[in-house]
Amino acid sequence: MRKITLRGAFLSISIYISLVIAAAGLFSGCLRLTRHAAGPEEAPAGGATPSHETLTIAGSTSVQPFAELLAESFMKIHGGVSINVQGGGSSAGARAAMTGVAGIGAMSRELAPEEKSLHEIMIARDGIAIIVHPDNPVDDLTLDQVRRIFSGEIKRWSEVGGPDKPIHVVSREEGSGTRGSFDEMVMHGREVTPAAVVQDSNGAVRETVAGDKSAIGYISLGLVDKRVKGLKIDGVEPSVENVRLGRYSIARPFLFVTRDAPQGLAKEFIDFVLSPDSQAVLLREGLVPVK
Repeated sequence: MRKITLRGAFLSISIYISLVIAAAGLFSGCLRLTRHAAGPEEAPAGGATPSHETLTIAGSTSVQPFAELLAESFMKIHGGVSINVQGGGSSAGARAAMTGVAGIGAMSRELAPEEKSLHEIMIARDGIAIIVHPDNPVDDLTLDQVRRIFSGEIKRWSEVGGPDKPIHVVSREEGSGTRGSFDEMVMHGREVTPAAVVQDSNGAVRETVAGDKSAIGYISLGLVDKRVKGLKIDGVEPSVENVRLGRYSIARPFLFVTRDAPQGLAKEFIDFVLSPDSQAVLLREGLVPVK
């Protein structure tokens, strides 16, 4: 009985050791498998870190939502790339590109003489829609009437075929590309009335007009939605087709500007924006493509 007990004990110890060795081998294999699967997380040889490119686009709040839309698509295609799109207005975009604060400046007006050193790329054309509340019965104004309303000469809607209510003018701030284009194409040297409510973005103008049945403002055609109504100007509806054909008189360029000829990530993104697919996206969003 004693010999059988020793032999049994020896056999039990042998099995136990074999199981421990097998488990250790399995655990080691799991470690090797885990490390292999986590390959992308491993630090590159020499202690280098994975590359991550960043591009900043700053400027026009009219261009901003369209640049953001295309930037999201670009980043989905190109891993390891971040595109930061900011507003600030067209003048700020030109300054940001000149100083190198932004790789690309976004503008919604023609370059001023002091900005002509910038390299410009037109990415689309846009109409400026004159907007009112959807309940406003006025559907059509002449360009002269728009000018007289925004200068404060025409003060009541009854003067242009509407209800006998005061007109609440909503405008953009100085330095805005939308304001610059509006001043150039509509105001023709006349000042916007100091009684105007001044907003700092197209979205803010739209929200103000959407909440005030007596308000009138102006925004990018591509941002007109069911909350506001775009007025005909001299009988011509604000539409992509009418801007493309030159029938709608209040139209302006959407520009990307760079300090020098674009290169690297900036050039890749600009080429992406000018591609047929991206131009089709801009068309669906209410802009007039350039290609």
